[in-house]
Amino acid sequence: MKVYKIKVNGKAYRVELEAVEENNAAAPAAPKAEAPKDAEPKVVAAGPVQGQEVLSPIQGQVTKVLVKPGDKVTKGTVLCVIEAMKLENDVVSPYDGEVVEVLVSKGSNVASKERIAVIR
Repeated sequence: MKVYKIKVNGKAYRVELEAVEENNAAAPAAPKAEAPKDAEPKVVAAGPVQGQEVLSPIQGQVTKVLVKPGDKVTKGTVLCVIEAMKLENDVVSPYDGEVVEVLVSKGSNVASKERIAVIR
């Protein structure tokens, strides 16, 4: 693993890069997309209702909440928008179903992998 320092708009960031695979010595390794270990849907109990969790992919501040309990969603529907490092990131539903619970509100801060909604 290599560690680099990068400056963006005068602010320094520490970045760690790991080589995934090397095809040959002359060509740089092409990154492979791997499903995160947490990619499996988790079943949670929200009172008597059960559903699948939607987790925040990043740490940041919620700037918009676009769904409410009872809304029907399909895979790819934008649930909320999270701002991180001055970029707005859409959080989309990984499932078809009905929103059972929304656990965030506009202005709230979320951590990476924090539950933000439950879909049944």
